[in-house]
Formats: sequence, structure tokens, C-alpha cells
Amino acid sequence: MKTLVVIGAGLAGATAAITLRDGDAGNRVVLIGAEPDPPYERPPLSKGYLRGDTPFEKALVRPAAFYEEHGIEMILGVQAIRIDSSGKFVELEDHRRIPYDALLITTGCRNRPVTLPGGDLAGVHSLRTVQDADRIRKEAVAGRTAVVVGMGFIGAEVAASLRHKGVKVVAIDPGETPLFRVLGAEIGRTIAELHHAHGVRTVFGDAVDVFEGATHITGVTTKRGLPIGCDFAVVGIGVVPNTDLAATAGVRIDNGVVVDEYCQTSVASIFAAGDVANHFHPVFQRQIRVEHWQNAIKQASIAARNMLGEHLPYDDVPWFWSDQYDVNIQYAGFHSTWTQLVVRGNLESRDFLAFYLTNNVVDAVVGCNRPRDVRRLLPSIKTRRTVDPENLRNEDSDLASLFG
Repeated sequence: MKTLVVIGAGLAGATAAITLRDGDAGNRVVLIGAEPDPPYERPPLSKGYLRGDTPFEKALVRPAAFYEEHGIEMILGVQAIRIDSSGKFVELEDHRRIPYDALLITTGCRNRPVTLPGGDLAGVHSLRTVQDADRIRKEAVAGRTAVVVGMGFIGAEVAASLRHKGVKVVAIDPGETPLFRVLGAEIGRTIAELHHAHGVRTVFGDAVDVFEGATHITGVTTKRGLPIGCDFAVVGIGVVPNTDLAATAGVRIDNGVVVDEYCQTSVASIFAAGDVANHFHPVFQRQIRVEHWQNAIKQASIAARNMLGEHLPYDDVPWFWSDQYDVNIQYAGFHSTWTQLVVRGNLESRDFLAFYLTNNVVDAVVGCNRPRDVRRLLPSIKTRRTVDPENLRNEDSDLASLFG
């Protein structure tokens, strides 16, 4: 019997533990998590759960009793503090040592800390855990005013959820538009107009300089000197991969835990998956770190199977979605730069596909209210074939045939 240990009891960790148990009933499977709750999915925290539409039980990866019933040992509410890769054990904060034959690191990310003056005032929130979401839900009373700091995907979803609850929202972001760094100005303006249409006041090209208040936040002042009163604030300024524990094992760290296409780290018998893993992607031929629901599931499953002795490359094309008001936004692929943006459909009516191309190869596509088309394009993006941009733009051309 082998002992297979997973550190990090989120979606990736739970998926891996379940895969390990399904793969070999004779092994000991141990899942270690710092949070006290059973493994749960985080996407609902900024959407259905924050709005009060979705109960927490719906966010659980499996019902709490599932793990014991299936022979998965769970150690929750306890921090792992050290990995001894030569002795092959994990040390916990309560001084227990858990031996392993193979180890998977799925420690995810943490929010960037708020270091601005007043960032420790009551009423200044971030969103990462269900407890964070509970605190924001208590603040989100119709008629109150919230400042949302950062309009990435989480900030934009929080703004939409707060408006759903009747909260007045002022959103501040240093970019030209929401999601400017990811989607660029043209698509970002479409997202901005969506939020304007639902009553969000936006302040772009500016940033919070100080959170005002004595003990509880009463407002913010921006770097340009703009005063904005509020009852509470939600800060979403990005995340940092949780690599401190992995570093104790001597694995290579660079924007996460560096792994190859098999999710293997630089140290034998130690793997990594999910948000924390900086993975060599065989399709895009580069290291990428992906912070999405689909990646957590698919990559963790492959990593677990490789822990069991298989040798499977993880080559799924990243895909994720965001629901904001009555609009479904989906993204497939991976891009950090592009030489051409091709739009198929209508930006104003928020019914379109936008393709990000480099040398006539589609690196990524974002779709607004076209979920089926985005998912159909996943295999096409994987081919890395050149396409005619004008055919992409033409609604009469069949998408699948464009990629052969």
C-alpha cells in the first residue's frame, strides 16, 4: 500500500484525491487543507452565493460525508508547514508528520495584501473564502454604497452581484477599462458599457491612495485626489501563488510551482496542479499558470493519474466563464499579447466572438453570449493552424471548417 498525499483541499485537491481513490482502492489517500470547511468551489462566491441565490452546499465538491465513505482521510483546519523531500514526509503545524510515497501540491493562491493606508479598517474586504463572502453579504444591503477596487473578473463579478442586491457601486481601476490587461481596450469598453447600463459608476486610469475612516471605512481618496464616500469596500487586486510550503521541499519556484507537461516538479515524487502550478503547456509550448475552475479539475485529475504511475501530458486548452448581469462571457485559449483582434458579431448588442491572433494563429477567443461557439472552438485552437482573419469575421462562414 502506498501513501498518496494531497496538500490543499480546494477544488483541485479534492478532484485529485477522488481520482487517486478511484484509480487504486488499495492505497492510502490523505487530503490536507488549512480551511475548516470541506472542499468547495470558489466561483459561486462572487456570483450566486454572494447574491444569496446559491446555498453553500451547492458549492461543495462532494457532500462532506463522501470522503470518509470513500476512504479518503481528510485533515482540515490544519496548516502544513514543511515538506521534507529526503525523508518524504509532510509536517503539520500540530507537529504531526504524514509520510508519503507521492505528493501533490494544490495550495492555490492568496489575495494580494492591501498595504495602503487604512487598508486594515473595518469594512475593507477581500474575497477568497466562504467566510469572506459571508462578511460581504452582511454588508450588501440595498441602498448602501460600495467601492470595488479592481475590475478584473472577480471585481467585475462582485460589482454585478452587489448591483443585483441593490447596492450602489463605484468601481476603480488603473486600467483604461475593466479587464484591460487581459482583453484589451476594445472588448474592455464593451464590459464597461455593460456595467454602466446597470448603474455602476466607474473610475478608470486612477487608483485608491487611502481608505478613509477612524475605525470603519467611510470612503476612499484616489491618487488623483478624487474623494468617494462609501459604506464598505471590496478589494480585488490580484492573487499570489502559495509557494512557501513548496519551497521547503526544494522544488523550483517561478511564478508558482514549476512543473513539466506531466505536472511533475523538479523533485522526484512531488507533483503540483491547479492555480499554484506553472505548467509547461505542450500546445502553446511555454510555461503558463492558469487560475480557472476547469484547469483545477482537469489538471489535478491528470496529475493524480501520473502519481499512480501513468505518464499523461496535460494539454487541455484553458477555458473559463464569467456571468455578469444577464451576460455570459466565456474565454478559451491562452494569450498575453496579440497582433490582431478580429470581432465576429456585434459589440454593442453584446453578441460576439473576439479572436486574439498572432501571425494568423488564434491564441484565444472570448465570447459574449455565445457559449456554444466558444466551447466548439476548443479543439480548433489546439490545432495551432493559421486562419484567414476575414473568414473569422464573416458570420456566414462555418467556424469549424475554418480550421480544417
